[in-house]
Amino acid sequence: MRPPSTAGVAGRILPPAVLLAAVLGAWEGWVRLRDVPGYVLPPPTRVARTAVDSAHLLPEHLTATLVETALGLVCGALAGAALALLIGAVPLARRSVGPLLVASQTVPMIVLAPLFAVVFGFGLTPKVVVVALITFFPVAISTVAGLDGADDELVDLVGALGGGTATVLRVVRIPAAVGSFFAGLRISSAYAVAGAVISEGTGGTRGLGFFINRSQASFRVDRIILAVAVVALLSASLYGVVGLLGRLAAPWSRADARPLVPPTPALPVVAHPEVSS
Repeated sequence: MRPPSTAGVAGRILPPAVLLAAVLGAWEGWVRLRDVPGYVLPPPTRVARTAVDSAHLLPEHLTATLVETALGLVCGALAGAALALLIGAVPLARRSVGPLLVASQTVPMIVLAPLFAVVFGFGLTPKVVVVALITFFPVAISTVAGLDGADDELVDLVGALGGGTATVLRVVRIPAAVGSFFAGLRISSAYAVAGAVISEGTGGTRGLGFFINRSQASFRVDRIILAVAVVALLSASLYGVVGLLGRLAAPWSRADARPLVPPTPALPVVAHPEVSS
């Protein structure tokens, strides 16, 4: 796999960077021209100064949120993959668990977070549970789709050679579902940090959610915006890391990847001499 060219990397980074700079410039100009009070909407320059002043406070809260998010992602990914394997191997599980899996997503997580705080306390456990539940559904659904999308001819071939359901699952369906598993995990990673922050806001003594609550109580809108920016940056970083892991774990699932097995070279055409009549 060839490394990306400098022009390709710049082409992906430059447009969003320019757009972000334009948005920040418009925000700064609008606040200055309209003389908006800082407690209503501070300009980006003030948020930047707040980031410098709060540099000694953020690492502790950022570490707590990152630990909760990482543990929740791992637990949710393992549970989602296990349920997907059960659904893929047992038809009865697909008919019985599938509808309940979809119905479980109809309740907003912001409603369940306070309940988990009451049941599990205000420590690490409720935050991990919230993130795991956010991760669980996309991973399970994507992995089931990947298992179902395995090559039917390979499935029939392994079955014809005497392989049972477990062998077909291990040899054909699981490798075919690796890319789908990481696709679901990548989607979950974009929302996992927000889930941890929501859970921290319902109860806790550390984390970006707790930092936002304290800033809101003291009418520090600049700190709230700073925390939101950190959450967005952390979510984007996790999204990129999971995407990289997915490409490393399943390089064959990339549409632009080179084939792992080189194509068979074409046989040379041999010109036969004409047979004279």
